[in-house]
Amino acid sequence: MSRISATELLPAKQRRATRIGLVAGGLAAYWPQFPELLPQLQRSSKYVTDRFTALDVEVVDVGFISDAQEAAVAAEKLRRADCDLIVIFLTTYLTASMVLPIAQRSKSPVLVIDLQPTEAMDHANFDTGKWLAYCGQCPVPEVANVFKRAGIEFRSVSGHLKDERAWARINRWVNAAKVRATLRHARHGLMGHVYPGMLDVSTDLTLVSTHFGSHVEVLEFDDLRVRVDEVTDTQVTERMNLARELFELDGSVREEDFAWGAKVSVGLDRLVEDFDLDSAAYYHRGLNGEQHERLGAGMILGSSLLTARGIPFVGEYELRTSLAMLAAHTIGAGGSFTEIQALNFFDDVVEMGHDGPAHLAVSERDPLLRGLGVYHGKRGYGVSVEFDVKQGPVTTFGIGQDRDGSYTFITSEGTVTPGPLLAIGNTTSRVSFGGDPGEWVDEWSQTGVGHHWALCVGHVAGDIHAAASLLGIEHRHVDMTELPKWR
Repeated sequence: MSRISATELLPAKQRRATRIGLVAGGLAAYWPQFPELLPQLQRSSKYVTDRFTALDVEVVDVGFISDAQEAAVAAEKLRRADCDLIVIFLTTYLTASMVLPIAQRSKSPVLVIDLQPTEAMDHANFDTGKWLAYCGQCPVPEVANVFKRAGIEFRSVSGHLKDERAWARINRWVNAAKVRATLRHARHGLMGHVYPGMLDVSTDLTLVSTHFGSHVEVLEFDDLRVRVDEVTDTQVTERMNLARELFELDGSVREEDFAWGAKVSVGLDRLVEDFDLDSAAYYHRGLNGEQHERLGAGMILGSSLLTARGIPFVGEYELRTSLAMLAAHTIGAGGSFTEIQALNFFDDVVEMGHDGPAHLAVSERDPLLRGLGVYHGKRGYGVSVEFDVKQGPVTTFGIGQDRDGSYTFITSEGTVTPGPLLAIGNTTSRVSFGGDPGEWVDEWSQTGVGHHWALCVGHVAGDIHAAASLLGIEHRHVDMTELPKWR
């Protein structure tokens, strides 16, 4: 019998809603010439508003504009609203002077959409007024030209009102806005110190704030210690019972290690609540079984439960990967802590996974708690989470950092395939990228990604590309089908 899902047992963190600004427009000169045109365009505008309102976002609709003066009023309303994305619906031809101030004054990224009423005009029965309702595409090049001259990033989606292909592209931009909104307002915890020698993991905290708008809260392991010390026996028992609902317990799990992991888990929840954290990364080497070493070794259960709630809590001080996991969770793609484990050249797959925090939503089967005598390369022992990632499409998503300090979003899309997996307390998977796994490692490493990343369910590179655009950073994608033959 299937266990109760993590989403049923673990309350998701509630965050500020993503805010989408909406404005529709057309040219005032048409209204006295074609009296039926404006009401038709306003009906189209209402349909678009209703579609956005049905999404999991807060909609700020400033109405329909017909000239530059009304555009200026709308621009001021949207500026004050502090939107994560502004959508400008070109219902018919209008001048760029009506659109430019909205993009300039709001300082928010803008998406231009033009959705004509149906798939095509009824040419035999159309006059000029009816044609103009289909003329939203006409000003798109004009707006794009003016945006480029003004130094404003231009994005557009063209289609018709009930064109689900167009709405899929629009929804991709909405997902991107969700990532931007989450990262803009996020608070990331950083506890302990970098794993000695992991130069790729080292991250400039100032750049996290300047690139994304996030806050990084520097924590001490003692911040956790004092909270764990306050956990009661009753709370430990309750947390162990919760874990039994979510995990299968392997025979290797020792009761005392399980109880310690549960106690640390309750302390972690308090830490997250007290510091209002949206994600966190940690590492502490420890020595000879002292308290901080025991805390570091007891983190995996609690970190996995937090990650399932949308609060990635990752090991090895991997701040950038915690950001990637948070972004992936925001668009419903899970995001589990991952690195390369080995290559299988018989099956042409990359085997990847990691000990430590796992996102329970991406598990193919009931997750397992396994007792470990040692964590590879780290001190301590205890319980770890083990599962294989859902079979089907996946995306690897990492955040790289270049020589000039700039961040990059890095992706590759593959497929999890069935086959033998290591049973060592890791979240493991076999991923085919459609080519030689050795070549994939070479191409993936060329991007500047670190040696950890988020493994996401689904092919979501398009959403991540859009998010990079809204955040003003570069996106790099590895596609094995597009490699030059000479490589």
